[in-house]
Order: sequence, then C-alpha cells, then structure tokens
Amino acid sequence: MTTSPVPGSLVDDRKPERGTGNHLGHRCPWTTEVPMLRMFLAVTTLALTAWTGTTVAAEATPTPAPPATPTPTPTIACPPALPITASVAGATTTSLTISYFIFFRPPCGYNPPMTVSLFTSREDAQQWRAAVAEGVSGPDRNGSVTIDGLTPDTEYWYRFTDVEGRRDPYVIASARTASLTSCRATATIDAQWGSGFVATVTVRNTGTLPLDRWRVSWRWSGDERVQTAWGGVAETSGTDVTVTNASYNGTLALNGATTFGLLVTTSAVPDGLTMSCAR
Repeated sequence: MTTSPVPGSLVDDRKPERGTGNHLGHRCPWTTEVPMLRMFLAVTTLALTAWTGTTVAAEATPTPAPPATPTPTPTIACPPALPITASVAGATTTSLTISYFIFFRPPCGYNPPMTVSLFTSREDAQQWRAAVAEGVSGPDRNGSVTIDGLTPDTEYWYRFTDVEGRRDPYVIASARTASLTSCRATATIDAQWGSGFVATVTVRNTGTLPLDRWRVSWRWSGDERVQTAWGGVAETSGTDVTVTNASYNGTLALNGATTFGLLVTTSAVPDGLTMSCAR
C-alpha cells in the first residue's frame, strides 16, 4: 500500500529519481529563504553599526558654548548730602573737643572710629600737611573726640579720616583753645567824626570757670580821651585806661558776654583798639 505525503510536509518518503538531486514532486522551502534572511540580517547590522557610530561621534564632539556676556557693575548713586558733620563741643586752654555725626556708610560715607587731625593753618589743613595733633573716636556713629596737649589761645583747623584711611574732603573747620586769661575784650567803632568816635567793647568769659568780676585795660596811641563810659567804670592815667565792670554785669557764665560803651574825643580816629582782659 502506498502512502501519500502530507501536503506542506517537509517529509517525503519518496526517493529521489536517479540522476537528479531533487526530491520527487517537492522542494524544501528553507533552501532559498535562509540565505536571504542571513543577507537581510547582515545589511541591518551594518546599518545599525554605522548609525551608532555616527551618534557616538556626534555625542563625543561638544558644541562650543557662546561666549559669556559680562554683567555690568551697577553704579551706586549717593544722596546729595554731606556724609559727616562736625562742631566744636568744648575747649580748654590745652584741649579741644570735636563732636561729629556720620550720616552714611560706605561707599557714600564712613565707618567709625574716626581720626581727627589738627593743623595750625587752613592751608595746611587743605593739603593734609604737617598735622600737629590727632585723636581717635570710639565706635559710635554719633560721638566726639577730645585732643589734649594743645597751645593756649591758639586757632586750629580740623579734618576727618575714617577707619579705612579715607580722608573726608568736605569738613574743614576751625576751633580755638581757651586763653590763659579768664576773659577777652574786643572793641568795635560804631560811629566816628572829625573830633571823636563812639565804640562798643564786648567782654567774654573764655576761661573754664564763671567770672564774678572783670577788668579791661589798654593804652591810647595818640591824644584820645574818654569823655563818657557806660556799662563800666572807667579810670584814666595819662594814656593808660582801665574799665572795670558795673555792679550789674560783673558775673559772666562760661562763654558768657557783656558790653560797655565809650565816647572818646580825638584829633585822629584810630583804625582799631587792642585791649587786654583779666579777672
């Protein structure tokens, strides 16, 4: 009994015909499909390899970054005001006390402690030349500096330097130490004519204690004569004149002042009067 092969089966029991390499009536489908599959896989592998290499190369080469644009430094606008103010808080015959107030911090102002430098002339102070004394403040922004060892009845000019050595260009002011005498007298000619003049004399307590009396004296340079005095008692001896206080204006507090007046006859009115004052 002959068995027929199952359609589509890879098994064929029939023997090949003589002289041929084929099976009778059927060929194996893998005979041609396997080489084509291998060729497809090889081409796909080559394509993937090439694509991967291109991707790696692209990733390995970084794109240069654009140059950074520098950020401009902001400009600080300082207010239109002085960064520091100062005044004379006290004076003795050998010391000066300078008070100050700092309004702004750097860069528009200063940080304490502040150094106060003293000069004997405005020109030296303007040029920061030949300072004769210095004093350093405390850490307060509103404080004072006392400088000792000064000359009595002498004018000084002061300036400021901050803790970082920056010199203040604005404050240049003067202060005077107290006189060794306890008072000072200055005369002002109020009116004059061909044969005389009227003068007012201001007496000021420049000492360190209140005054209970005062005495002003001077010497005439020509033929001046005191005709009348008010606010004081005048005594004359030749060209020497002395005026003492009246009963009501002899007491002067610290830096307190009073006045007395003179009516003087003369053939030539002087340009001014130089007077001394004592207790």
